[in-house]
Amino acid sequence: MRADWLGPALAVHVPRLAAAYRLELPRADRDRVALTFDDGPHAQGTPAVLAELDRRGARATFFLVGEQVARDPGLAREVAAAGHEIALHGYRHALLLRRRVAELAADLDRAAAAIADATGAAPRIYRPPYGVFSSGALAHVRARGWRPLLWSRWGRDWERRATASSIARRATAGLRPGDVVLLHDSDAYSSTDSWRKTTGALPSLLDAVATLGVPASPVTHST
Repeated sequence: MRADWLGPALAVHVPRLAAAYRLELPRADRDRVALTFDDGPHAQGTPAVLAELDRRGARATFFLVGEQVARDPGLAREVAAAGHEIALHGYRHALLLRRRVAELAADLDRAAAAIADATGAAPRIYRPPYGVFSSGALAHVRARGWRPLLWSRWGRDWERRATASSIARRATAGLRPGDVVLLHDSDAYSSTDSWRKTTGALPSLLDAVATLGVPASPVTHST
């Protein structure tokens, strides 16, 4: 596997690479904290997260997985109807590094069609499973006019040992305007019932955002 193919994969762990590959929040969005939720929709987790966001008047970006949308298109529709940004996480939750670009393109076509059919929204922001890009995948996503996006804060809410307190503590450590916070509203690819801990962490996280004096708002899709 070529080194240049692997380069973007390191960006999720190296902030300077994220900046170099333009995988961070653009300057136009740095007047907010962007809450993002991956891996849904999920029959229990997504409604719980939606309810807490609605209670606080917050909006977020949901990176939907096509195979999950196919299982529950009505729930995907509810996410969009609640005013949240609909984004793309692929059809299958599979690592990109060993996927050919043609294989990825077919996966993304299928995912985008499923999401658009369910929600009426054509997603234009993409995050790969596990936050890992290959150079071919990154070029392909940009060629489609989509914004590729990683994150700058996370709660590690997928871990079995995570708690609501640990998720909130990790996600808010050093939090500042312009941050993208990674969370999950689904346990489809993580520890069982992880979404319950995420939902439990949201009040503290939203309090921390409010303290900064900026809104919890979706990411924009301008490239």
